[in-house]
Amino acid sequence: MSLLKKFQDNWRRNGFNTLQQPVLLAVSSGSDSMVMTHLFQQNGIPFAVAHCNFQLRGEEADKDEELVRNWCAANNIEFHSVRFDTAAKVEQWKKGVQETARILRYEWLEQIRSKNGYSCIATAHHANDNAETLLMNLFKGTGISGLHGILPTNGKIIRPLLFAAKKDITTYVQNEQVTYREDASNASDKYTRNDIRLNILPVIEGSFPNVISSLNNSIQRFAEAEELYLKAIELERKKLLELRGKDYYVAVKKLQKRSPLHTICYELFKPFGFATGQVHDIIALLSSESGHYITSPTHRIIRDRDFLIITVFDTRQVDFISIENIPITLRAGTRQFKFRYAPVAATIPADDNTAYIDVSKLEQPLILRRWKQGDYFYPLGMGMKKKKLSRYFIDKKIPLHEKENVWVLESNQRIVWVAGHRLDERFKVKQGTTEVVVATVN
Repeated sequence: MSLLKKFQDNWRRNGFNTLQQPVLLAVSSGSDSMVMTHLFQQNGIPFAVAHCNFQLRGEEADKDEELVRNWCAANNIEFHSVRFDTAAKVEQWKKGVQETARILRYEWLEQIRSKNGYSCIATAHHANDNAETLLMNLFKGTGISGLHGILPTNGKIIRPLLFAAKKDITTYVQNEQVTYREDASNASDKYTRNDIRLNILPVIEGSFPNVISSLNNSIQRFAEAEELYLKAIELERKKLLELRGKDYYVAVKKLQKRSPLHTICYELFKPFGFATGQVHDIIALLSSESGHYITSPTHRIIRDRDFLIITVFDTRQVDFISIENIPITLRAGTRQFKFRYAPVAATIPADDNTAYIDVSKLEQPLILRRWKQGDYFYPLGMGMKKKKLSRYFIDKKIPLHEKENVWVLESNQRIVWVAGHRLDERFKVKQGTTEVVVATVN
């Protein structure tokens, strides 16, 4: 079956044929995205093109932009482009080049989509990308949640080429004489994905020639298995967790009979801040004497006769708390903090005790700590003007006893939120933000 016919079948199977407005195609000038534009054109699907120039490869990047621009002009396709000072953003955000470019790209694409009324954004991820993602997640040990690979649909983003192997795309380029430019950085194994693509997958393919197809078939089964897994875990939570006042009780004998015990313990106690490495200690509590306990940054599990009691850990004397799981409720000093995920609201209330933080800007784990001399941030609404916290408190006339109980939320050594006072400008909700962390302090 030709790639064109497979594309048509996949388009219908995923329900993309119900889209009412033109699609915005993210096009780099590489063979994958240029084939995507060709397939859209051949099928008469209305679309526009968007191109990001990250200005990291000098003249080569400019030639990529020129190719896409000229192709759109020759084919009467609406063209959008942007140039980012990516190197400056890397320095400002203290993130890696690839992560910085990804954030810049998707924020801008969503702005263009929303402003122009496009139905969604299409990227040219294909079956090889999906296989590479699966292997990366498998090697990192992300658990079942990392095995579903790249999803065909994620909010306003679609991936209409996930069905296609790279070799099929290459054949299509040759047969249809599709014009493209190859990014020279793709030949470097500096980045993890490229290392897997260039050095690991070819070795595997030597023994398993159909590995890309096999892995993608497995990805589909993993995704379906994950749905069943999550339903089963939720059922276990309902059976095992008993809320009594502010604490949760787990009957020891009931938990001991559960199987697989390690997995159930991990999922049961993960929302309370307990990590994978603590599961063996939790299981050991099942056969320990009353009074034994283990702690997470936010909670304590106490063995008390026939129960494990999950109670909020008293962190009033702690100056530093690592937050690895959300949602979570914890005490810090004399204050109580709550963190939860939420979709973006139509309006954001003005409340100093609540912060709405763009999830895409955060790096885990988050750190909640007391402020210290030398701390600075970029107060929301001040146009990226840097300010020391000590000066901010003076300007706001914050009395000494209140300053002593001020906590800050930190991500990758950058202050996100001065709790009860002001969000940092770098983490605010923008057009294109799809999910937020809602942080509250009382």
